[in-house]
Amino acid sequence: MTELTLHRYGKPGGPTLVLVHGLTEDATTWPDAVEHWGDRFDLLTVDLRGHGTSPRFTASQMGSTSRVMQDDLEALLASLPSPPVIVGHSLGGYLAARIALETPHLIRGAVLEDPAKPPQDGEETTFDQSLFRSEQLAFVDLVTAHREDEIQRMELETPWSRAEIEAWADSKARVDRSYLAEGLALAEGPWEVGLFSELSVATLVVVPAGGEMAPDVRKAANPLVERVDVEGAGHCVRRDRPEEFFAAVDAFLTRVLS
Repeated sequence: MTELTLHRYGKPGGPTLVLVHGLTEDATTWPDAVEHWGDRFDLLTVDLRGHGTSPRFTASQMGSTSRVMQDDLEALLASLPSPPVIVGHSLGGYLAARIALETPHLIRGAVLEDPAKPPQDGEETTFDQSLFRSEQLAFVDLVTAHREDEIQRMELETPWSRAEIEAWADSKARVDRSYLAEGLALAEGPWEVGLFSELSVATLVVVPAGGEMAPDVRKAANPLVERVDVEGAGHCVRRDRPEEFFAAVDAFLTRVLS
């Protein structure tokens, strides 16, 4: 059985959705999804390693954290009585995409909400990993230390529901700071061609229109992969434009689970 902390919501005996959060969040950060899907689906949300109350990374795992997270999720999926649909946001979307590629027998389909893009071989980049790590550390510490101020700021600056903002804020205190400082990285790997072109399970990619990380699935030319662009959304599509997000995902789930 998996070591990860799991939360279960929704309809026992219904089709199972496994919800996988993004960086610095955890299994509690899906309140609107739980409300929307709870009367139809058995919902399993998970704290990725280094997040929430799941185990922390050991020193020997710090150089391969994304691989460890993927292995954790595959162990969880293998323990379920039947393959679920996996829904992942950002980091969770990247991991769900890797699982769809490497162990497709473990899932019935995948929903990727603006999945994080791994480094590409030979890609020109000015991305500063050290700066990104320090920014993430400062960010989670700021939200943890000034929770009420940050909640008020998010209420003014975003269309997110109060439940989503509070869950987002509270999750920051539970992130493993050592992971952010030492292990935060995605393994280099294929993307549009080489990942999405090779997928053998139905996959829905929901991205903000014009988003920087959005995979160009046209390059993949894979009929199993569909992309939906949502106007006016940012990186957290389901929070910025919940009606459009859930309409797209519900239609996909109807097709996959029928």
